Amino acid sequence: MAMKKKPVTGMKDVLPEEMLLRDYLIAAIKDTYRGFGFTPMETPCVEHIENLTSKQGGDNEKLIFKILKRGEKLRITEAESEEDLTDSGLRYDLTLPLTRYYANNSAVLPQPFKALQVGSVWRADRPQKGRYRQFTQCDIDVLGDASNFCEIELILATTTALKRICPDQAFTVRVNDRRILRALVSWAGFPEEAADSVLITLDKMDKIAEEGVRAELIANGYAGESADRYLTLLRELGTDGAAVRALGETLGDFLEEGAAEGLAEIMESVAEVSGGGFGLQFDPTLVRGMGYYTGTIFEVSMEGFGGSVAGGGRYDRMVGKFTGTETPACGFSIGFERIITILMDSGFRIPDQRRKKAFLYEKNLSAARVTALLKEAAAEREAGSDVLVVRMAKNKKFQKEQLSAQGYTDFSEFYAEK
Repeated sequence: MAMKKKPVTGMKDVLPEEMLLRDYLIAAIKDTYRGFGFTPMETPCVEHIENLTSKQGGDNEKLIFKILKRGEKLRITEAESEEDLTDSGLRYDLTLPLTRYYANNSAVLPQPFKALQVGSVWRADRPQKGRYRQFTQCDIDVLGDASNFCEIELILATTTALKRICPDQAFTVRVNDRRILRALVSWAGFPEEAADSVLITLDKMDKIAEEGVRAELIANGYAGESADRYLTLLRELGTDGAAVRALGETLGDFLEEGAAEGLAEIMESVAEVSGGGFGLQFDPTLVRGMGYYTGTIFEVSMEGFGGSVAGGGRYDRMVGKFTGTETPACGFSIGFERIITILMDSGFRIPDQRRKKAFLYEKNLSAARVTALLKEAAAEREAGSDVLVVRMAKNKKFQKEQLSAQGYTDFSEFYAEK
């Protein structure tokens, strides 16, 4: 069978130019998050299949790369279903593994635990620009703190990181609360058990617009009066903290006490501390598809790029799935691959790079000349430069052009003794 040189569909080879950018961005993101007191940690890329299919990951559970059982555990002839053949899978996000990690290690972790995790995740999704089947997520989470301070700090930390890595890109943080979403459904007259179905349709607002949402709700068997009441209220809402408080008054007993006030306080605190360095608005159509969210949710949209570049929210019931005791938790994730796409397309240059020097040497150098070359290169590295020692090509001009494109600005040439 012939070998294939192209990567598997949905995966990609990372060329040196992009790899340099990826390393720079990850370092900048980690450095920013450590400045907010988040602690680096790591989980395995493989998770138990029972955890991955626990009905908390929304549509992502349909996209799991499952791993066959091994050895004696794998008896294909006796298998009656897919579950008989698999016992693990590749993680589809970093949140579910984090909650297992916390449940397993909470006795030795600081409380509350402020986690920083950067790693690859896998989804058997349809590939498109900026979306691959293997991609990197950059997550920060706070576990063990139920206060609004978590949301405020998560938003401030993430926006600080985004401003650092995307200094020329304007962005907006959109916020909502799953409790408000469910209260809206009940207030409009939809059956309580229909909440998930209604919200799935609402989540399509940016794709099919208000008319499409109304048509789909009616096609799904819901009353036109409920759809109209629902959409009319959404249309009339403002986008600031005052609008959230007003909505809380409208929803009355349908909404959990304190939910609207809490979201308004989060928005106002973030706006006050950030000084208006980015957009911040209440978006009553923001749903987020993950089934584990229980309260505040947020997304970041960036100018000139469709879809969100970061998102997260509160998920107070996930740890309890492992321990039987509910533990407050909230997190924010940067869509790293989308940021890479934005910056690569805009010709972004890594700022404040160290000096990069290349030594080009002629073939057949004597041992003495090799020693002199390596000593000079070592001295340059000691002085703080990145140094490449490489054999001189026949087309020296083209070689230097290629190295210049990689950021090398200084060149020295070593020739054999005459």
